[in-house]
Parts: sequence; structure tokens; C-alpha cells
Amino acid sequence: MEITTDDAGPVGGHQSGIRRSLQLPVRTALCWLAVAPGAGWAVARLTGLDRGPLVQALAFTPYAALGSLAPLLLALALRRHRPAIVAAVTTVALLAVVAPRALPAPQPPAAGPAVRVLTANLLAGAADPRVVVDLVRTEQVDVLVVQEFTPAAEAELDRLGLAGLMPYRQLNPVVGTPGSGLYSRHPISDGGIRQLRGGWSFTQAYATVAVPGAPSVRVESAHPAAPYAVDQVKWWRADLAAQPGATPDGGLSILAGDFNATLDHGPLRALIDTGYTDAAASVGAGLTGTWGPYDGDPIPPVVIDHVLVDRRVAVRAVAVHPLPGSDHRMVLAELRLPALS
Repeated sequence: MEITTDDAGPVGGHQSGIRRSLQLPVRTALCWLAVAPGAGWAVARLTGLDRGPLVQALAFTPYAALGSLAPLLLALALRRHRPAIVAAVTTVALLAVVAPRALPAPQPPAAGPAVRVLTANLLAGAADPRVVVDLVRTEQVDVLVVQEFTPAAEAELDRLGLAGLMPYRQLNPVVGTPGSGLYSRHPISDGGIRQLRGGWSFTQAYATVAVPGAPSVRVESAHPAAPYAVDQVKWWRADLAAQPGATPDGGLSILAGDFNATLDHGPLRALIDTGYTDAAASVGAGLTGTWGPYDGDPIPPVVIDHVLVDRRVAVRAVAVHPLPGSDHRMVLAELRLPALS
């Protein structure tokens, strides 16, 4: 009797079965390798493990949430059930923390006057001052806070007309990056400069703004240290911890500027939990990038510039505007304050 070696015969069928049995562990391992990074990312984000190099990585969590769909689809396509379940949980967890930023939230019943707050990081004074002044003029901005504010930037902003538009100011222009400034259409009081203890020693201008028809509101130009290297993370955490918390039982507060942190960083969320709302996220604009590729860096944009408002303040709209010469974009928040009782 002759035994065939054709695939249709006994030997061929046996070899095919062996190949299939060997492929199953390979497919399973491939799925686990694909699923593991996203699962680890979700664990780090949900448990607040923003330490060391994870601080920079977690800024890109919205992209990780989108990317987590690929391992899920792979596991489903290869019919690997356990990796698929882990991948599905990972995707749901990441989307649960990211998606609300794209969905409008209910606003408090504030019935006072509208106020427009603009924040701009001037990149050590290199940003185009005309763009800033034009936006203040056309959008009728009430309060402007600036970071990395220099003496040259101060002079040029006033030359272009900011002095007439915003005569009230609390300024600390410094050559380089530490400078800070606050401009207002309305009278201010109790102004000052906060000296941070971070690695770059940024400063923060603040003042109480008297908006007609509303309670006074304290505004500060925020600029914590950047976690650009592992040895700077301690200063980053210290500067975020030093930011003025909201005062739900006291006066109104607005904290706006370059926070060098996203909503995926625990220290910023802890600050918000004192009684603030992230203005952009509250109107569904919380995924619009404010820093990243705007000065030529080959990285996707992330959201590190924020306008944090007291939860008694209603947010009507938030828009992000280009700022040539800076690696940041400007953030403009249109707010409605509570009525003066």
C-alpha cells in the first residue's frame, strides 16, 4: 500500500494540524504583546503613577486611548478571547477619562456680566505681539494673562495699543522665561507677584479684578515648572502644589496660563478638585491642542494651557488661537460671572 504525501492525504493533514497548533500560541503571544502597553498605560493613568518619565508620556493619553483600539481589533480578528477582554477593558478605561473633555457639561446658573479671559505664553518674548493685541481688540478681551513675559514684549504690546485697551496691569517683565503679567480693562487691586520655587523660578502675576455688576474675582497667571527632564519632576510637582486653590466658600478665583500639565496628570486634577472647572473641558473643547508642533517640533499637540474657573462661574465658550513665534497657542475663555448680590 502506498502512502501519499499530498496535503489531502494523512501525512499532509497531520502536518497541517501541527502547523495550526503551533500558530495558536504565537497568535496568543502576539496579542498579549500588543495589548500590554495600553493596559499598562491605563493602570498608570488610573492610579496616578505620574512619576519620572511617565509624566511626559501621560500627556499623550488621548492618543493612547485612540491607539488602544488597534490591539482590540487584532485580538478580535485572531479570536484570542482573553487578550480581547483585557484590550476592551483598556479601551473603555482610557476613553472614560478622555471622552468627557469633548462633551459639554451643565453650567451653573450664573446671571452676572460676561468676562473674556485670554492666556498667552510669549516664549521668552518671541511671540508676535501684534497678534495678541489684535485679538484683545477684536474679541474685546477683559483680562489678559501672559507668561514668559519680557521687557521688550511689554514695550511692544503698549506701542501697538494695549495700554489704551487695558490700562490696569500687574506686571513683572523679566529677560528670558521667568516673567509674568496681568492686564485688565477693569480696575484691579491687591496685586502682586508670586515667586515659585521650581527649577526655572517662574513668577506669577495676580490681582483682584473689579468687574461691574459682579463680585470681585481674583485672577492669577499660572506657570509651574516644566517636567522636561526626570530631575525636574519634583519641581513640577512642587509648583503645581503651590498654586492657589479655589475658595468655594469665599471669593471667586480664576487661574489661567501655561500649567505644563494636562488633565491626565494627578497634580493638576488635585488642584481642580479644590473647586475649579477646566473651562475648555466643560464646553467640550478640552481636546484641542495648545502646545507641541507650533514651533516645528515633530510631536502631536497636547493641552497644557488652561483656564481654570471657580465652579460658580459659567463657561460660555472656549477657543484656541494661533500665536506666531510661540510654541503655544492662546486660549480665550468667555465666561459669565455670578450676579452681584
